Amino acid sequence: MTNQKELKKVYLRNLEESIIARLAEVKSIDVETAMSIYYKSKLSGMIEQGETGIEYLDYKNLVDDLIEAEAELFK
Repeated sequence: MTNQKELKKVYLRNLEESIIARLAEVKSIDVETAMSIYYKSKLSGMIEQGETGIEYLDYKNLVDDLIEAEAELFK
């Protein structure tokens, strides 16, 4: 049987990949830039800590919130 911790790691990795890909698509930027923006964002830290349950929201909504709440990262 698969370990719950391992499942969560895979889920979070897939979530981050989806967020980064969506961010690149929506903002018409390359993946490397999207990755840099994501890892500088507060969202990244919130997902990593996993204390608020934010990691269970839809990645498209998370990207929309990131763009709106942290517009300074795109300048």
